[in-house]
Amino acid sequence: MKKYLIGLVIISGLIFFLINNTSYSNESNSFTNAVSPTPLQIAGFALGEDESFLAVNLLTFKDKAEYEDGRETNLTGEEAYTIYANEVTAHLAKVGAEPIFAGEVQRLILGDVEDLWDVVAVVRYPSRKAMYQMATSEEYLESEKHRIAGLAGQLNIEIKDDGKFSF
Repeated sequence: MKKYLIGLVIISGLIFFLINNTSYSNESNSFTNAVSPTPLQIAGFALGEDESFLAVNLLTFKDKAEYEDGRETNLTGEEAYTIYANEVTAHLAKVGAEPIFAGEVQRLILGDVEDLWDVVAVVRYPSRKAMYQMATSEEYLESEKHRIAGLAGQLNIEIKDDGKFSF
């Protein structure tokens, strides 16, 4: 129950953060889902403090999974991603990370975005080094083919895990 409440608070705060100024200004926000980070995003991640953090993942799935090796499949994007999610739990544990919360997006309560994401997932990492270690391991890279096949795109947001904002 506690993990559910933590997840709900994180998601509510994230949605508020993403759309906070939309109703009060003429500026429009735009979001671009991606499957891989840009070189600039990788550099920023590498240069940041190596401390624990939460990764908030806003996921959008393809209607039909598309594997890079061209294999035929009847899997939906969500089904391919579920294979990845089931495998990634072990990869997270190897580096001391833990899934905190995951849930299907139902609707937008406040604000306006063009398209909603399908799922929100939150993971706690002990450090950036741990995430990097996991993401570059051969075992993880083997699992990642299902992630890439299933995702139309995602936003991955790093949240400082310092307890400053608690409820």
